Amino acid sequence: MAEAAIWEEAEAKAQLRAGKGRVVIIGAGSVGATYAFQLMNSGLVSEICIIDIDQRRTEGEVMDLSHGASFVPPVRIWAGDYPDCRGADLVVITAGARQKPGQTRLDLVAANYRIFQAMIPKITAYTKDALLLVVTNPVDVMTYLAYRLSGLPARQVLGSGTVLDTSRLRYLLSQHCRIDPRNVHAYIVGEHGDSELAVWSLANIAGMRLSEYCPSCQRHCERSVREEILGQVRGAAYEIIQRKGATCYAVALAMQEITEALLRDQRSVLTVSCYLENYFGISDLCLSVPAVVAREGVERIFPLELNAQEKEQLLQSAKVLREIISQLGLGAR
Repeated sequence: MAEAAIWEEAEAKAQLRAGKGRVVIIGAGSVGATYAFQLMNSGLVSEICIIDIDQRRTEGEVMDLSHGASFVPPVRIWAGDYPDCRGADLVVITAGARQKPGQTRLDLVAANYRIFQAMIPKITAYTKDALLLVVTNPVDVMTYLAYRLSGLPARQVLGSGTVLDTSRLRYLLSQHCRIDPRNVHAYIVGEHGDSELAVWSLANIAGMRLSEYCPSCQRHCERSVREEILGQVRGAAYEIIQRKGATCYAVALAMQEITEALLRDQRSVLTVSCYLENYFGISDLCLSVPAVVAREGVERIFPLELNAQEKEQLLQSAKVLREIISQLGLGAR
């Protein structure tokens, strides 16, 4: 019996690596639709179901996507409903109130909490096996709420976290240092929002910590430059929303990165939002930290070697999120 179960699991993973699987996207807004477009191009799955309260818009998005079927690997895309979550490998939640100019991500909590209270039970009514990837902002709070409302194992529920923020940091550092961003290794951790922090003490280029690299670089990497770069990372979404109304392209790429790690069992290290227990004393909270992301979800979490200042900043970020969750009447179980 055990051997049969192992064989079935191996077969399921092989099917996913071959691009045979189902992703359900809940939310047909700019993020959900752009992710669907990216996903259909990737060949990661053979079925994409999109669910949204606005059925007419969803049908329009599906039509537009489907008309490109001859240009991409075979994939079936349809406008569905919650019963289509049955048999899904991954359910990606982008639905929620839209962030407006001048709003912070945390301003969206109350509205999106009500949406999640109605939505999560509809998902789990049809599947308790699918992984849940939360993208709705404020993502760390919403990931925690999805975990609490779903009753699923902690490893099975994760958020997009600071995967995009980390990419923004690497891009900005690459521009400053004149280095390919793929050769810049640095993390943004904590809240996906205003209290997030850059782990400067561990950032490196070509295996050299910044403290070693910067003197040889001669690009003026003093503290003020780092603060300016971090400020740009924190303010990036606000800047984009002011200019075009919403972010969609880079976040869709970040979502695909997470999706590929999950469905192809890559064991990638990504700064996803995940449930923490005694992480620098932080417990019963979802926060973005480097974690191994694989087919079963969050496989393990890395205990970073933070310096004293970074540790204090992480604890402050956790405090901000805990206060928001407490206002919703939720706390430690």
